[in-house]
Amino acid sequence: MGPAFLVAIAGRPNRAVAAFNAGCYTIAMLQGNALLSILADGEFHSGEVLGQALGISRAGVWKHLQGLKARGVEIDSVPGKGHRLGAPIELLSEARIRSGLSEMARVRLGGLEVHQQIDSTNSELRRRASTLSPPFACFAESQSAGRGRSGRAWLSPFARNLYLSLLWRFDAGPDALSGLSLAVGVAILRTLRRIGVTDAGLKWPNDLLWRGAKFAGTLIEMSGESCGNCNVVIGVGINVRMPQALGGAIDQAWTDLATITGTTPSRNRLAGTLLSELIEMLAGFEKTGFAPLLEEWRRHDIMFGRPVTVSTVHGAEGGISRGIDAGGALLVEEGAIIKRYLSGDVSLRARDGDLSSAPCGASTEARA
Repeated sequence: MGPAFLVAIAGRPNRAVAAFNAGCYTIAMLQGNALLSILADGEFHSGEVLGQALGISRAGVWKHLQGLKARGVEIDSVPGKGHRLGAPIELLSEARIRSGLSEMARVRLGGLEVHQQIDSTNSELRRRASTLSPPFACFAESQSAGRGRSGRAWLSPFARNLYLSLLWRFDAGPDALSGLSLAVGVAILRTLRRIGVTDAGLKWPNDLLWRGAKFAGTLIEMSGESCGNCNVVIGVGINVRMPQALGGAIDQAWTDLATITGTTPSRNRLAGTLLSELIEMLAGFEKTGFAPLLEEWRRHDIMFGRPVTVSTVHGAEGGISRGIDAGGALLVEEGAIIKRYLSGDVSLRARDGDLSSAPCGASTEARA
């Protein structure tokens, strides 16, 4: 501890102590991440070997192991054998994500960050929107305050799922962006097809389901002038391998890609593919809007023709889902009347509570 640091403490003690604590936290995070990288192979490693690799004592190794467990990492510790992850994990890598981008996405992308832990990727981009060069992508291994639609919490265990937010700047105001949340759903479906998931469905306005269970969702937040430039933060969460213990806290049927595919997809490949599909979709959306994606969304609409309950701030109403109109609004037949609901104001549940046998969409002729 040198003279400059002592002077700082004497002049601004609170700020100096905060800086010192932040430095210690950063070092601990780096050592914890280095430990995690060693354990990522799923093999047993003794405390002595881990300590030598990190240049710390066995007690220090134990401390970092407890820190990883506190972040939601499953670690098996067996006397005489050492420590290993409960299941091998793949950490996100900026380089590997970039290597998986399409040529167009690689050219258009303004920046990309991968955070070990953050409050919320959406919140991070909203805080810094004025200083970033869109399109700007923010990934996180975990979120302490992940958010879904209507303020719902989004469970975000460490290195088990995919959490991405993408900042995009439109020249038009929010009124010109109708159907954007549905367009994002189409981009996610295209991503899933590229990793072998062909039977997922869309549930208006922002959920993706497989056999009635949710595994992905989106949160879109806009800011700007009604007729001027508009910053849009598009948040996407996809369950890749959700721990069963955490799943008990989810208040609806859920699943993950590991269950759907029978294996655990590469999170880096998924990240690069998703980011590419989003950028390519948005580049087209800012020119032509939702119209070119309308029929593709309809083909995967799992609610079409089914009895639904629509909940709004004015109460709940029931009817038969008749899909969406050209602007992305939900159409519900109530008696002899077709009512139109706008995204952001309602939520949907199948009235019988079961989506497991819901077909994906219907023919265009049936919707005419």
